[in-house]
Parts: sequence; structure tokens; C-alpha cells
Amino acid sequence: MAPQDSHQTVEVTVRRVPRYGVLMGIGVVLGVVVAGILTMMGSYDESQALDVVYPPGQVFGFLLLWTVPIGLALGGVAGLVLERVARRHDRVVKVDRETVVDGED
Repeated sequence: MAPQDSHQTVEVTVRRVPRYGVLMGIGVVLGVVVAGILTMMGSYDESQALDVVYPPGQVFGFLLLWTVPIGLALGGVAGLVLERVARRHDRVVKVDRETVVDGED
């Protein structure tokens, strides 16, 4: 039996969408960098209220708890904004759809 094919012309919308994972990953990396900068800028003198000195590694870890989720959220918001801007540039194009059915199954 010969294969059957059918042609069909349809209209589709083509739009560019940002990659959320990449933008959120950049936000996480920026959060780590900000935590590092804030750790380097801190002073490690003894606290007058508690008589405790926190080591830089512990300060860096605590700052990561704040800066990484904030960077993650800002990366997601940036993706939403970029998607909204890209939506204005949607295009409608005509494509030729072809379906080939082989009868030898």
C-alpha cells in the first residue's frame, strides 16, 4: 500500500519567550555575589550586647539565606517583564503542515 499524505496550510503565532531558568540562575549567582560583598564589608568585632564574635563563614551563610531567594525572585520577575515586552512582537505566519501516513503497520 502506498503512503498517503495530506497538505494543510494553517496560521500559527510565533513569539520569543525568555528562558526562566537562566534568568533565575543569574539571580541566584548575583545573590551569592552580593552575600560575598556584604560579608567582606562587615566588621567582626565582639558584640557589646552578647559578647559573641561571628566568623565570616557563618555571616556569609546567613546572608545567603536572604540574598539567594531575593535574587531568585528578581530573576523570575525579570523573566515575566521580558515575556510581557516580547508579547508585543508576536507574529502570525502561515505554515504548510504535512502528514504522511504509512499503511504498512
